[in-house]
Amino acid sequence: MAEQLLDVEDLKVRFRTEDGIVRAVDGVSFALERGKVLGIVGESGSGKSVTAMTILGLTRGVNASFEGAVKYRGENLLRKSEAELRRFRGNEIAMIFQDPMTSLNPVYRVGAQICEVITTHEDVGKVVARRRAVQLLRQVGIPNPERRVDDYPHQFSGGMRQRAMIAMALANNPDILIADEPTTALDVTIQAQIIELIDKLKDDFNSSVILITHDLGVVAEIADDIAVMYAGRIVEYGSTRDIFYDPQHPYTWGLLGSIPRLDEARPEKLHSISGAPPSLINLPRGCKFRPRCPHAFDKCIEEPGLESRVEDPGHLDRCWLPVDEKRNLRELTIHSGRSEAA
Repeated sequence: MAEQLLDVEDLKVRFRTEDGIVRAVDGVSFALERGKVLGIVGESGSGKSVTAMTILGLTRGVNASFEGAVKYRGENLLRKSEAELRRFRGNEIAMIFQDPMTSLNPVYRVGAQICEVITTHEDVGKVVARRRAVQLLRQVGIPNPERRVDDYPHQFSGGMRQRAMIAMALANNPDILIADEPTTALDVTIQAQIIELIDKLKDDFNSSVILITHDLGVVAEIADDIAVMYAGRIVEYGSTRDIFYDPQHPYTWGLLGSIPRLDEARPEKLHSISGAPPSLINLPRGCKFRPRCPHAFDKCIEEPGLESRVEDPGHLDRCWLPVDEKRNLRELTIHSGRSEAA
């Protein structure tokens, strides 16, 4: 039986603002086993990054309140003090932030920043730390690491800066690596290389990965399971195969319909989701996707739960549509834009 490293239970995160209470994360639950990759997908503002930062305790002190539990090896991190959390951050759970351009300190050499991560958590000298920094740069594919370890961030390309960030995250061999939009601002070729690198290093370091992105295409090849988030909630959860070949929620259909396909005979129009995400201060009644859903009906004014079907208990979705109607409706949603252009 696989070792369960992380268990997020009914996590709720609220931020107090002058305009009201922002319900950034609203009852999110998932588990992560060793060696597995969980993709968390959704539009900007859906709660993906807040969920990740709350796991590491990075949303404390910003008028935030929390409910639920974030259990790492059975220990609830939400109940840990700031001093106790430092033992976990970087050492047990590490994070790759979404903007490598600003995440590295521009006035310090790249190697020095990696060494600082190592010496903060381990009782080693500068010589050992530097040797480890060179080794890490080599592992993430930085050419000539013995020389580049003394470069400043501005001397690295965007892709190399992201690789350096990955090296920093892996410096203390963490059990869990959280990658928050790791391919932001990178061209598609470099994106593919970064995702392939994360997948390889996950195996090399025997780690688990939470990969956060707005693009379902990014997680297609690497994720074992996918959680689709909307308005602070998980609206669909299942294996990657479930999500791509048997999606059950209209929001997931919309995301899938917006992915370009390279196997089409001629260019076709992509589907788009109408409207905009709701305000997290004034959420709509019932299903939060109802105002944007082309298939909403009277029942949707009530709040649906995250439920599974008897024949597929591991595949959960938050939708009132009858199962026997979903197949035709999702085909219409995913392919409607393409058929118009054909």
